[in-house]
Amino acid sequence: MKKVELYTDGACRGNPGRGGWGAILVWGAYEKELSGGDSETTNNRMELTAAIEGLSALKEPCEVTLYSDSKYLVDAYLQGWVNSWRAAGWRRGREALKNPDLWERLYALTEIHKVSFVWVKGHNGHDYNERCDRLATAYADSLI
Repeated sequence: MKKVELYTDGACRGNPGRGGWGAILVWGAYEKELSGGDSETTNNRMELTAAIEGLSALKEPCEVTLYSDSKYLVDAYLQGWVNSWRAAGWRRGREALKNPDLWERLYALTEIHKVSFVWVKGHNGHDYNERCDRLATAYADSLI
């Protein structure tokens, strides 16, 4: 399996509001930047979408280290919450989980790829995180 690093970030102008996501795939000396967004979304949806789009861009199963400044995303996997939510029909207790469509898509991609999640502190000078933030905010700002 190829070893790939995936850096992701989401941004939102208002919450909900105009949003963008950015992702950077790194394989050896090769880098690929991706971005997109939605005119009416939330920050958490953009964080999840960045991870989904980054993983979806891979053309074969890979070993992926996914870096994100979203505790929502990273802790869902590191703490095993995503397995509990899925087993409960994308519910947390009696409450329906927000963004079940995205969680299901992400879960399916983590079944294809071997993904390790790593949290990085946002807006703290991490080069790839800062680049992803610029991609995400530029896209959100383009939706005016």
